[in-house]
Amino acid sequence: MKNGNTLYVGLDVHKESIAVAYASDDGPADPVALGTIGTRQCDIDALIRKLQSKSGRLVFVYEAGPSGYWLYRYLTGKGLTCMVVAPSLIPRRPGDRVKTDRRDAATLARLARSRDLSPVYVPEPADEAIRDLARAREDTRRDLNAARFRLKALLLRNDIRYAGKADWKPEHVRWLARLVLPSPVQQIVFQEYVRTVTERTELLGRLEGQLREHSQGWRFAPVVAALQALRGVQFTVAIITVAELGDLTRFDSPRQLMSYLGLTPSEYSSGDRRRQGGITKAGNGHARRALVEAAKAYRHRAKLSEAMQARQQELPAAVRDIAWKAQVRLCGRYRKLHARGKHPNTIAAAIARELAGFVWAIVKAQPLAG
Repeated sequence: MKNGNTLYVGLDVHKESIAVAYASDDGPADPVALGTIGTRQCDIDALIRKLQSKSGRLVFVYEAGPSGYWLYRYLTGKGLTCMVVAPSLIPRRPGDRVKTDRRDAATLARLARSRDLSPVYVPEPADEAIRDLARAREDTRRDLNAARFRLKALLLRNDIRYAGKADWKPEHVRWLARLVLPSPVQQIVFQEYVRTVTERTELLGRLEGQLREHSQGWRFAPVVAALQALRGVQFTVAIITVAELGDLTRFDSPRQLMSYLGLTPSEYSSGDRRRQGGITKAGNGHARRALVEAAKAYRHRAKLSEAMQARQQELPAAVRDIAWKAQVRLCGRYRKLHARGKHPNTIAAAIARELAGFVWAIVKAQPLAG
C-alpha cells in the first residue's frame, strides 16, 4: 500500500543489467536490495510499478557512465524524479575495499536519502547530438596528428628531411608525392601512411562542414557566434566549448565555471602553511583543452585583425567591449608571466582560466535563441 514517504532508488547501471536498491525516509536505516533487472523498457516499467506500490514518490539516482542519459530521459519522461551523479563526486568511506553492484546501488540510495549527492548537468538530446559531432571532429583531429607523426618518424628513420617547413601545405604534399624510399617494403609502408593522412584530412573536412551546417539552427548558435568575438576563439573552439558546457548560465559566477573546467590551482594547505600546485584538471577536459589552445593566441600584442572585425561585425556592442577588454587584460597578463620566466604551459593555463571568466561574461550578455 502507498504511504507518504519517499523512496530513494539507487541504480547501478550496466550494459545488460541494472542492480536496484532503495532506501525509505521512515524505513530501515540500511537500504533494501531488490536484486538485478534487465535494461529493456518493460523491465524498467515493471520496477516502477513495484516501487509505486510502496510509495507515491520515487527518486531515482545512478552514476554517469558509458550508458549515457537514456535512462534519465526515460524516467523523467514518465514524470519521475531522476538524478545522474558523477562517480568522482560520490563520497567513499575510508578503508572500504569491497565493491559489488549490490553495494553500489545501496550506497547511491543511502547517499541520495541523506542529500549527499549533487546531480550533473544533463544536456538536451539536440545539444548532445552537436556534442557528439564536435567530439567526432576532435577524435579525427587527434587521429590525423598521430598519422602525421608516424609518417614523419618513418622518414626520420631513413634520414629523409624536408628542407622547408613541414606544415602539410600543397608544396609539402607535392614533395611527399615525389619521395621514393630505399626499400620496396618501406615504400609500401610509406604509401599506406600517406593514404591514412589523406583519408583523415578529408574526414576532418567533412566533419567540420557538417558541424557548421548543423550548428546554424542550434539554439546555442548565437552564443557560438558571440564567443568568436574573443581572440583565439574561432568557430571550432567556440562550438566545442558550448557543446561541452551546454547552458553556461547555470554557473552563478566565473569562479564556478573555472572550477568546473579544472583550471583552478590545486592546494595543499595546513595551518600556517599554504601550498598551491598545478591545475586540478577536474571536470570537462574537452572544453579545457580548447580554451588552453585559444589562450596561446594572447602571446601577441592586443589588436583587432580583419578576421576578428568580420566576426564581431553583427555582434552587440556589449559583447565587443568584453572581447576588447579581454584582449587588453590577457595580452598584458601573458607578457608579465613570460617576463617572470613561467613555463609556456603554465602561462597558457593561467590565461585560459581568466579567458573562461570572459566567456562567462559574454554568455551572460548574449541571450539565447528563442
